Amino acid sequence: MKTQVAIIGGGPAGLLLGHLLRAEGIDCIILERQSRAHVEGRIRAGVLETVTTDLLHRLGIDAGLNAQGMMEEGFNLADGERMIRIPITALTGKHVVVYGQTEVTRDLIDAAPERDLEIVFEAKEVTLHDIDGPPYLTYEKDGVQHRIDADFIAGCDGFHGPSRKAVPANRVAQYEREYPFGWLGILADVPPCHHELIYASSDAGFALASMRSPTRSRYYIQVGRDERLEEWPEERLWDELERRFAPLAGRPVVRGPALEMSIAPLRSYVFEPMRHGRLFLAGDAAHIVPPTGAKGLNLAASDVAYLAEAFIAWYKKGSEAALTGYAAKALARVWKAERFSWSLTKLMHRFPEDGAFERRMQIAELDYLAGSSAMQTAIAENYVGLPL
Repeated sequence: MKTQVAIIGGGPAGLLLGHLLRAEGIDCIILERQSRAHVEGRIRAGVLETVTTDLLHRLGIDAGLNAQGMMEEGFNLADGERMIRIPITALTGKHVVVYGQTEVTRDLIDAAPERDLEIVFEAKEVTLHDIDGPPYLTYEKDGVQHRIDADFIAGCDGFHGPSRKAVPANRVAQYEREYPFGWLGILADVPPCHHELIYASSDAGFALASMRSPTRSRYYIQVGRDERLEEWPEERLWDELERRFAPLAGRPVVRGPALEMSIAPLRSYVFEPMRHGRLFLAGDAAHIVPPTGAKGLNLAASDVAYLAEAFIAWYKKGSEAALTGYAAKALARVWKAERFSWSLTKLMHRFPEDGAFERRMQIAELDYLAGSSAMQTAIAENYVGLPL
């Protein structure tokens, strides 16, 4: 098989890139190692920046977003029983939209056949060859070996995919910060305890109250990095959530059976370069942010916007400038998002190695934030997403 751009990874990054390329008549194919049901069932982020929603509107894959997306004009930072509202729309003129990554993924997959976007699910043992060019991929499907020759390969296959590993080790730099805690999350069909997101810091650690719809809530609490899910029966988690949010929310924490529970480790990670030869990396294949600040999916979307622009310029105008500049342009935005996610994580979590001095620094920072429109504007600008 031959194509112009071979895309590895059928998550939002790969799907968005595929749709953007097909909209311009560029041939591409997406390889995804998991089944369609597995991809569509993954529970992930739910706060979308304007960059992400603009791409969905541009593609015309926005019926679900328009019908079910919840526009948010602010969010809250809480310390104990004090709540500081960040009025993002008043400060920036922009807003975010709450619409789950699961729904975004389903919408993009559902739209693929009519857009002539081919997705090969359950493509096993994907291997990259000759990434300095001309590149090709091999994979196994239903016991049969396949080969795809391409002009370029886009690695949108996440942190554990093969794309990043194909770059020669002597040509890379990796930057990483592992955090000494994780997030225990629960998704349930219960109304949220507040109409806006609450990022809360308490003596017991961080907690987040968010939502996927007016009747579906997503909660998280900070737990130790080595804690296991079986140590947290649902009733224990609901008790902890009620303890942390009852003084803040104004509405009770409504309990219900879990649709999903999981513990996610937190890390900050950047891989450089995001291009080697004919291979281009995007999304979690090149960087990870802690979920504080909701940057993961949105950062992948901005990567894809830059990368699609570069491929389109190459195929439509014969210009290589955007391809050459892709990595530098993407990384400039990546590092700013890493800074924001890291700083918000540091501000709102309790680190086991911190003492009384670090705690007083958190309190002083929140005191300053509460009374400073300049500080609130800086946070709001980063939260809604920096311009491309």
